[in-house]
Amino acid sequence: MDIYTAIQTLLNRAVQLHLMVKEDEIYSRNQMLAILHLEEFPLAAEERKNAAIPDLLEEMAVYASEKGIIGDLDIDKEILSSKIMNVLIKKPSEVNGTFYEKYQQDPKAATEYFYRLSQNSNYIQMKHIHKNINYKLESPFGELDITINLSKPEKDPRQIALEKEKRQALSYPRCLLCVENEGYNGRIGHPARSNHRTIRLELTDERWHFQFSPYVYYNEHCIVLSEEHRDMKITKGTFSRLLEFVEKFPHYFIGSNADLPIVGGSILNHDHYQGGRYEFAMENAVEEFRFDVDGFPEVTAHTLKWPMSVIRLRSENKEELMEAAADILEKWRLYSDEEAEIIAYSGETPHNTITPIARWKDGHFELDLVLRNNRTNDEHPDGIFHPHRDVHHIKKENIGLIEVMGLAVLPARLKEELEEIEAYLLGGTKKVQGYHSSWANEIKARYEASICKETVQGILRKELGVKFLRTLEDAGVFKRDLQGQQAFRRFCLSL
Repeated sequence: MDIYTAIQTLLNRAVQLHLMVKEDEIYSRNQMLAILHLEEFPLAAEERKNAAIPDLLEEMAVYASEKGIIGDLDIDKEILSSKIMNVLIKKPSEVNGTFYEKYQQDPKAATEYFYRLSQNSNYIQMKHIHKNINYKLESPFGELDITINLSKPEKDPRQIALEKEKRQALSYPRCLLCVENEGYNGRIGHPARSNHRTIRLELTDERWHFQFSPYVYYNEHCIVLSEEHRDMKITKGTFSRLLEFVEKFPHYFIGSNADLPIVGGSILNHDHYQGGRYEFAMENAVEEFRFDVDGFPEVTAHTLKWPMSVIRLRSENKEELMEAAADILEKWRLYSDEEAEIIAYSGETPHNTITPIARWKDGHFELDLVLRNNRTNDEHPDGIFHPHRDVHHIKKENIGLIEVMGLAVLPARLKEELEEIEAYLLGGTKKVQGYHSSWANEIKARYEASICKETVQGILRKELGVKFLRTLEDAGVFKRDLQGQQAFRRFCLSL
């Protein structure tokens, strides 16, 4: 396909997907010609049937690289693709206008419109995301989600070297979540965001922004971020904003990572939440121990049957629910139980915090408060309530909000390593990565009679899920044994 066919086909796709209107075709074409250093366009350019936008963008990027218009690094191609799509989509103010017109009719229609736009604009790169390996696994706690994340392509070593060389050279935008990313060209070490749009929100009289994650790990995986670049902090204000959000978007859940290292997410320097239109296993966890929170008669409280330690609060009264959550947070920050290895402070250093999740369900506001502690000791230098070393061959990263709710996001390396273990279990090779050897031998001994070509993948996927479950159990502050549950009840009854 020549470059002109690619341009015309992309223009036609943009009209078909309502990214632009037909009246803007000539203007948009001329903008694309300028980006590609072209000075003319054949009026007889044809469309190629069934060509998808990501494929067309890739072909244009290859053309630009071969013509010397851009370099040949992945980031050069991403910047060009993002810049081309920016020509075809509306400005942020127009996108916000359409969003809120639809919101007045139905919040679901508004978020669905914005989700489609974020995909069709190639901001969410579904072609990469479809590479992920996803499956579900039955467990004693419900159906867990397992994802091996293959959507982030490996970087060219030359790009990695340039990123290292230029690190700290620029500080705009200040981080990957700052609002200044909207429409940003991108550079070595910072992703292209020309085609990125956000929706303006007001939460607790503050300016916030709503966008989708470019790596969507589940349906309509969104990010809600503060307009101000400020540190993550779990406070009463956090609970208030989460509840206000689900009041505005009752078809979404929303939660926050914890605000301390080890138990928090990967970005702690910009206050933000994650939500979406998806039902995780934790949402359907069985309620176990009911108790009262003193001073909040309109709030019901239960512990959950879940590998981590969760208190579920429920009420029709949003204000009282927020106050009850703030009261529990304040008491948990100061709570120590040395029998359970929970110590609130080491000197002036705090260890206790909460991962909160809010939703609107069956006519009530719901808040799940997941109790966290980030203390370390000699036996567990990475964290007492963090995946322990014997599961690091599967996952050693922090257990953040998404994992807490029951979705494993596992590293890409596992794809090839699991294939190697499959071959080992079938006798096709005698070697596996050293850090997997003990696990592979355990599986071999346990399933020896039933391992064959037809069963080996299912066996490995099951055992991978069992390992993920172990990482959640490691992260739980009150263990699921009798002693741990008695300790959990002691804390609940102290409230």
